[in-house]
Order: sequence, then C-alpha cells, then structure tokens
Amino acid sequence: MPADPPPPDILCRGLSKVFSGGVEVLSPLDIALAAGQTTALVGPSGCGKSTLLRLIAGLEDPSAGDILIGGETPDHMRRQAAISVAFQDPSLLPWRSLRGNIALGRKLARLPADPALVDRLIRLVGLAGFEAIRPAALSGGMRQRAAIARALASAPRLLLLDEPFGAVDELTRRQLALDLPPLWQERGTSTLLVTHSVSEAVFLADRILVLSPRPARIVADIAVPLSHPRRSDLADSAGFHDLAAEVSAALARGVAA
Repeated sequence: MPADPPPPDILCRGLSKVFSGGVEVLSPLDIALAAGQTTALVGPSGCGKSTLLRLIAGLEDPSAGDILIGGETPDHMRRQAAISVAFQDPSLLPWRSLRGNIALGRKLARLPADPALVDRLIRLVGLAGFEAIRPAALSGGMRQRAAIARALASAPRLLLLDEPFGAVDELTRRQLALDLPPLWQERGTSTLLVTHSVSEAVFLADRILVLSPRPARIVADIAVPLSHPRRSDLADSAGFHDLAAEVSAALARGVAA
C-alpha cells in the first residue's frame, strides 16, 4: 500500500484581496506556514480572517499575489481532495441523516466508505444516538459538530476551520478542543484555524498570527511552545496565561494602530 502523501506547507506571496466597490480586505501578505503545524488566525471582527481562509481553500480568487500549498495551487489541491473545510455555516444536506452527512465527506473525496471511522467521529463530537436524525431536527450546535466530523472524515492533508466551535456551548467547546485535535495531529495534518477566542487559539495552535483591522496585515507572529497532547489543566498554567496575555496585547496594538 502506498504511503500517504506528506502534509503540505502553505506559502502566500504578495497576497491581497479587494472586493467590488474598492473595499480592501487584505493588505499584501507574505505568509509561510510549516507543514504539519496548527496555525491560528486571530483578529477583530471583519478584519479578513475568513477571506484569507477562503483564498487558501481556493474558494475565492486573490486580487494580487499567489498561494502555493505543497508547491501546488489551491485549485489543484482541491481537485485532489486534499483540502477539507469546516465553515461557520454547517451547510448540511437536509435530506441526508447525520450519519449520511458525515459519510459524505469521504464520498466527495472519492474515498472508500469507512463506517468505523464515521462511528468514531460521531462519538467524538458527542452525537451518538442521533445517527438517523436529519439536520432540521438538530440544534445549531449539533449541526456544527456534524460539519466538523464531516470535514475530518476524509482525513485531509490540509484542514481549514472557520470558527469551528463558535455555535456550541462552552462545556462542549472545551471537550471538543480536547477530543478532536488528536485526529488531525496523529496524521500530521496541516491545519489553519480562524477563531475569535484567544484562549482557544493558545490551546489548539502551534503558532498564532494576529491580524490588524481591515485591511488585514500581520501585527504579531507568536509561537506556542506547548507540547501535545494538551490537557484540560493546561489553561491554569502560568505559561498559558503569559501566551494569552501576549496575544491579547498584540490584538490591542493592532487595533490602536
């Protein structure tokens, strides 16, 4: 059996985005993200975090600059089913059951069915017992958890997460932050996470890029030298609080500037 392809690095060169009407969302950005790392993007609302994620996913075209993922274009990587995205909007298919929506992640990636993996993901996102239920009968938080499981079902080389835990309650959010990262870390998946939560960024990421208000520029690039797997008591440590304070200070500087 051939070995799995390695996780890709991400290189953005002179990347900018201007929407119709002249609204500049991203200043020219130069970003290099290491393969296999989890990188968090934090910044004020509307600064362009989700736009940057969509550009890397190949769902938007840049106004200038280019993006290489493992040396290939985003379009090429999408055609290879190497990229998986979980958006703020779960976008589940209303006529499919929860199980069917999660299994769809593998079908769209042209991978063989893996019922055992789907069952494992359903358990990890706390939806056991709801396998046959359709999305209309699920809460918003449950639909969001199903969307995360669907994104993980294809074992992507690049995982893009846009506020993945934003619609879930705080207790579930903490549990998902403990249970889900090992699924992508054990494969060395390259992961890019958009979040408004400083503590979530510190807990999940190996590196945090702090963005300024629109048009976004990078105001801080902060390494998170905390070992994996990360335990629930990590948030009580002095190192965790120091990193969170550093990220918060960078956010304040970016807004002030």
